[in-house]
Amino acid sequence: MRLFKSQILTLLTAINFLTSTTNAIDLDITSKTSICNAASLIAGGILDYYEGTTYGGTVGMFSQPYYWWESGGAFGGLIDFQFFCDNDTYDEIIYNALMAQKGSGNNYIPANQSTTEGNDDQGFWGLTVMEATERNFTNPPSGEPGWLALSQAVFNTMWARWETDSCGGGLRWQIFTWNSGYSYKNTISTACLFAMATRLARYTGNETYIDVAETAFQWLTDIDFIGLSGDTYRVYDGAQIGTNCTEITQIQWSYNFALLMSGSAYAYNFTEDTVWLTRVNDLLNGASIFFENDIMYEQACQGTTKGCNTDQRSFKAYLSRSLGQTMKLVPSTQSTIQTYLETSAQAAADTCNGGRDGHTCGQNWLLKTYDNMYGLGEQMSALEVILSLLTEQSPAPYTNNTGGSSTGDASAGLSSIRGSSSLTGTDVTVTGKDKAGSGVITAIVLAVLTGGAVWMIV
Repeated sequence: MRLFKSQILTLLTAINFLTSTTNAIDLDITSKTSICNAASLIAGGILDYYEGTTYGGTVGMFSQPYYWWESGGAFGGLIDFQFFCDNDTYDEIIYNALMAQKGSGNNYIPANQSTTEGNDDQGFWGLTVMEATERNFTNPPSGEPGWLALSQAVFNTMWARWETDSCGGGLRWQIFTWNSGYSYKNTISTACLFAMATRLARYTGNETYIDVAETAFQWLTDIDFIGLSGDTYRVYDGAQIGTNCTEITQIQWSYNFALLMSGSAYAYNFTEDTVWLTRVNDLLNGASIFFENDIMYEQACQGTTKGCNTDQRSFKAYLSRSLGQTMKLVPSTQSTIQTYLETSAQAAADTCNGGRDGHTCGQNWLLKTYDNMYGLGEQMSALEVILSLLTEQSPAPYTNNTGGSSTGDASAGLSSIRGSSSLTGTDVTVTGKDKAGSGVITAIVLAVLTGGAVWMIV
């Protein structure tokens, strides 16, 4: 039988539709088995974009057009998949990526990213390594820095770049002077430092990190990157130092709220200081702008004529993860957050019926069906919001005192910072589970950094 071209195309379309209908994700938000089955399909879709296992690919990197920072974010989601679903399918891939991209200074400033890496880029990899720390992910062997030490190296090198000469504080967007954006101070860079500080404080039990977190949060409010209206925060993008940060880019992105809210939740869980609880609640109130009928969306770009760019299409992943962390660490937020997460997770799953595999996820969850907008960001976002449904029945992030097994080094990363040769890892002896988190050593380290003895990365 002969088939004309139009008939063949019709037949292929029908086959694709039937395949998609058969393989589409069917999510029961009350069933761990259903949630993990859905997460497994979506995680497999994330690896479709990974080049680290392909010939000529770079370990730890996803294919173009995805930047290095988003790779870090993606591995954070895969660590959560491993933890929440007890699934070790991608353990080797995750481990190899985290080790390959840590750089010669063990601080996630690898040489291959020197032309593009910003403070926020380093921060997102730091948060992923912190995720590995708190989830007891497979530890590096003896002789290699542990996940906690790597997290501390990221924190130390970021805090060393805190700059008061312009805008009274904060972090520049970029690390290196030759990169575009070096003259811009943005919320996300400082929010990464803030979140690292609060998580390290909770994990190590060291209150000195909270002092840094308070400094970062207070600067953001003083400079009006964070504004309070009643009991609701608004969080803006940043400003140029040429205007002393007075002409603020008043765009609100969900990932800024995400890190500030979860960071505040970590701080409250550790300190029980009601100041942090108020900040959690005010940020949660402010984050309502990212929900329509309780379904998450990126309000600044989704549905606009310009649309969301490659980076922005992953932002819902970080908001989803942070909402789960906040709900676990601050139980009083559960009723509001659970409604957001359950409604959004079901809507996200409804979009995961596209592509040749039948479970490629779309961008616009409000449509509750595949919108032909697909990519790494869409897969990451769907994975994180669906995994967040398991937050309540899973253990809280581990700490040094609740089963955490990672080895730390409070002076990690300092040997790679100009001017810090007087205080390196060889100056102190560190043993055990973050004995380096002791108050004395960390206080010395932070005092050196605060005093301005260091500035730029070598």
